[in-house]
Amino acid sequence: MRDEQEPGPTEWGSDQPGVGVGPWPGPWPTDDRFDPELLAHGDHRNVVDHYRYWRREAIVADLDRRRHDFHVAIENFQHDHNIGTVVRSANAFLAQAVHVVGRRRWNRRGAMVTDRYQHIRHHTGIGGLVHFARDHGLSIVAVDNTPGAVRLERTELPRRCVLLFGQEGPGLTDGARDAAELVVSIAQFGSTRSMNAGVAAGIVMHAWIQQHADMNTAW
Repeated sequence: MRDEQEPGPTEWGSDQPGVGVGPWPGPWPTDDRFDPELLAHGDHRNVVDHYRYWRREAIVADLDRRRHDFHVAIENFQHDHNIGTVVRSANAFLAQAVHVVGRRRWNRRGAMVTDRYQHIRHHTGIGGLVHFARDHGLSIVAVDNTPGAVRLERTELPRRCVLLFGQEGPGLTDGARDAAELVVSIAQFGSTRSMNAGVAAGIVMHAWIQQHADMNTAW
């Protein structure tokens, strides 16, 4: 779960007048999902309207009831600044969990506080992720533009899977590629060899959503 050693940034919008909602008007709701402090002072967090004034624990519990069957993992052997972006996208697409492989600490600023609502696990090496995937019946899908990779756009992703991404620049380690049951690449048409890891993660997560999610449950 979340690494408490490094707190997230200040709540998005909390110091911006006009962002979010003010104190609850009229009689307060009696549902224990609601936070008295937020009801009294307003809710300026970066949450959808459905969760306005809810306690954080209540939001997480509701998200846990609805989470999708995919996980996301990223190798963090050079303190990758893209992990915050990956976590934010994983929250948006309601992943089961984000797995950080390698270095435990990462820059949470890019997560925009979504790490408070997203389960995050840590593995010291790729072996730990492999054991987790086997124990939970998950296929490992590596994302890398290496020889032998199949096009994401022409591939059916496993419903129960871990989407595994490499470090910005060097990409996946040999051990990570060897652990994957499937390697996919994203079609590109320009001059660059690769794209930003955070962007790639968002593209692949959305591909899973298109193939497997119930769109009637989207906000």
